[in-house]
Amino acid sequence: MTQLILEIEQSLEANASRYFEKAKKIRKKREGAIEALARTEKKLVALEKSLVKEKETLVIEADRKARTLEWYEKFRWFRTSEGFFVVGGRDATSNEIVVKKHTTAKDLIFHTDIAGSPFFILQTEGKKVGDVSLREVAIATASFSRAWKLGVSTTAVFYVDSEQVTKKALAGEYLTKGAFMIYGKKKYIDNSLGCALGAFDGKLMAGPLSAVKTHCTEYVEIVQGREKPSKVAKLIQKKLGFSIDEIIRALPTGGVGVK
Repeated sequence: MTQLILEIEQSLEANASRYFEKAKKIRKKREGAIEALARTEKKLVALEKSLVKEKETLVIEADRKARTLEWYEKFRWFRTSEGFFVVGGRDATSNEIVVKKHTTAKDLIFHTDIAGSPFFILQTEGKKVGDVSLREVAIATASFSRAWKLGVSTTAVFYVDSEQVTKKALAGEYLTKGAFMIYGKKKYIDNSLGCALGAFDGKLMAGPLSAVKTHCTEYVEIVQGREKPSKVAKLIQKKLGFSIDEIIRALPTGGVGVK
């Protein structure tokens, strides 16, 4: 039973006004408590989702660390829309390795005319290569070269037969690590800069958008931009779930953005 205490020295209206003000204060406190409870519940839901996502990411990372990495995951790699395997260097050392150790007599080697370009190897396995694959490898070669950092939309890319590439320098010349002599005619091919990252058979594949779309159900298109790779990598991680370091390694060198 609720008791009402009346002040006898006050009028009935004054007593009523006093209780009305008390009721207003109690109502405000109640509304504030309800709002605070709602905010807390939202934070708990968001935290729970975050923890679930973090747990899923940790499980994925644990699975990746547990599995044996394929040899090509140390380099840049992708499959063309036509299914040809492509591997490229990341720096002078890896350029040296892919050309020397992962090139056969029937393969095609791609490079650009500007310094700081990777060598990309299109492994043909003796099969005829279509124009789609040639252009996709040209796009990758351009995109992972210094052209991306320079902010240009295209650069001169050529390809040659593997027999045209050698480590033997001309008399009186010296070739540094990752550099090769190219003899004979170069075949130049049109290209534009562009890149996409996608999940392919549990691995992070980076290459031209057309190739990535063909083989990956989930992917993110990358464009030239002004964002730091670390910031963009976090956005990509939410979509694909790979580690930040792995994503950054797969991105072109320079400013990036997500389309």
